[in-house]
Amino acid sequence: MARVLTEVAEVAPAPARRPGLRRFAFALFAAVMLVLPALPVPDFWITQSNYIGLYALVALGLVLLTGVAGLTSFGQAAFVGVGAYTAAFLTVKLAASPWLALLLGVGIAVLAALVLGAITLRMSGHYLPLATIAWGLVLYYSMGNMDFLGKYDGILGVPTLTLFGLDLGTGRGLHVLVWVMALLSAWACANLLDSRPGRAIRSLRSGATMAEAMGISTFRHKLLVFVIAAVLAAMSGWLFAFFQRTVSPSPFNIGKGIEYLFMAVLGGVSHVWGAFLGAAVVKLTEDQLQVLLPKLIGTSGNFETIVFGIVLVVVLKYAPDGLWTFVIRRLPRADRKRDWAGAAPLPARDKPARGEPLLQVDGVRKQFGGLTAVNDVSFEIRAGDIVGLIGPNGAGKSTTFNLITGVLALSAGQVRWRGETIGGLPSREIARRGISRTFQHVKMIPEMTVLENVALGGYLRGTSGTLRAMLRLDRDEERRLFAEAERQLARIGMADRMHELAGNLALGPQRLMEIARALCTDPALLLLDEPAAGLRHKEKQALADVLRQLKSEGMSLLLVEHDMEFVMGLTDRIVVMEFGTRLMEGTPAQVQASPKVRAAYLGTEH
Repeated sequence: MARVLTEVAEVAPAPARRPGLRRFAFALFAAVMLVLPALPVPDFWITQSNYIGLYALVALGLVLLTGVAGLTSFGQAAFVGVGAYTAAFLTVKLAASPWLALLLGVGIAVLAALVLGAITLRMSGHYLPLATIAWGLVLYYSMGNMDFLGKYDGILGVPTLTLFGLDLGTGRGLHVLVWVMALLSAWACANLLDSRPGRAIRSLRSGATMAEAMGISTFRHKLLVFVIAAVLAAMSGWLFAFFQRTVSPSPFNIGKGIEYLFMAVLGGVSHVWGAFLGAAVVKLTEDQLQVLLPKLIGTSGNFETIVFGIVLVVVLKYAPDGLWTFVIRRLPRADRKRDWAGAAPLPARDKPARGEPLLQVDGVRKQFGGLTAVNDVSFEIRAGDIVGLIGPNGAGKSTTFNLITGVLALSAGQVRWRGETIGGLPSREIARRGISRTFQHVKMIPEMTVLENVALGGYLRGTSGTLRAMLRLDRDEERRLFAEAERQLARIGMADRMHELAGNLALGPQRLMEIARALCTDPALLLLDEPAAGLRHKEKQALADVLRQLKSEGMSLLLVEHDMEFVMGLTDRIVVMEFGTRLMEGTPAQVQASPKVRAAYLGTEH
């Protein structure tokens, strides 16, 4: 359990490794926080610790939402308010069970997150942050103007929590519950990130194109992480109501939402435990500044906000990943334990018989306004073929490639896969049918290891969902996924580098890693978009050797290139494009001998 909690996105490891310290760090921290109330600690520090646990729950959701998935929200305080007001209203006005209030508060937060997410998450850019600001303002003014919620005075007299007949009060007894919920939430989130759906969530920050090409529904996973963040905030609000024993709109305004985001960023917005560090630093420093600044300045006011703004600018400048990066340098990442030896193979698709028609591209066209980028291009790929799609820069090769894989919509023409029309299908549906691809500009998750990046390609071959991942009930499938990822890395000669961070690789190995990730999808057709672009001579030779090996294993490939020399010894047939049209199609020898091809590449037919 402890090992998993510290195996989330890390910076490059320091030379000295102390995996034993990392393994027991969480257990030691959890033990200290849970026994703290039994120690002779002043009540003031118990109260401070309660606040830190409550704030960390909210910041933890922002780590998943903003740091991991790349979605910015300023409205988490509103979800805290939902949990708090539900608890207060039900227990004070209706004398209902506080545990029923927890379920209803979480349920209302989930419903609100689903509605808000369904409206905004399909959009890009600033729409989600603006929507969460609007959501926060709407809820704040609604709470402040509703008579049955007490308007701005709020709801007073919230009873204390009782558990198995024991009154938890608002101090030491409640502290244990606060930290049990916070620590279990952190454990569940760390488990999630180290799983099949977690890798899908981590891919969102790199954009939708790569994730969709691996069969991942980016909208569904954005909505999932948005809901999880709302649930964590509502849980914090529920605890807050019984801790404060009064609920009013002030703690749930838009300013508090910004402060929660500040905590996550300051602590380390990409790291689970950064949420706890950020919450602790902000809460403790804020209290000290409220005492010290009036003495230094000679007047009272919210001067701590100015100091925090300056601190945030400095942190973003010198530690953009937050303060947690300084901690993990002392607790460097250990290599993943290789526990998948002998794991059962993943399900594999039926392979087409050699010579079977796979892909038919029939008169495809793509227009961008008045510009026709691809015009009436047709060709066919049969099982076992290695087909090259070449042409000078700007010929329309990558556009054709993106039309086949669903990244771009067809303006005209058809694309058929084994007799089925797939033109117009989204990339993830095309991936489900057995077409996998790489990218002209390598797309990966730099903070994940090579092994984890390749395992992302096996997403469609697994079935474990979010709840099983959070409870760590998916380990058998995880072992199967990692065994398949290692097998594909060995297939391209990179098994010895599987524990390296992908962002530390040079361009050549990154392109090979992308091919391994595509192979992990178990494709019937592999599409490579300019795999030799930017490579040195020796790297091109290594890549050519890998492609020859795949060809000898019967893999069908479509190779998009502008380097004619590179594809000549690899392909069975070559389609040559120029100015968005098909110039010719033939064997490598025929293409080399063609005056039209020489004219296209060299500007002369001689």
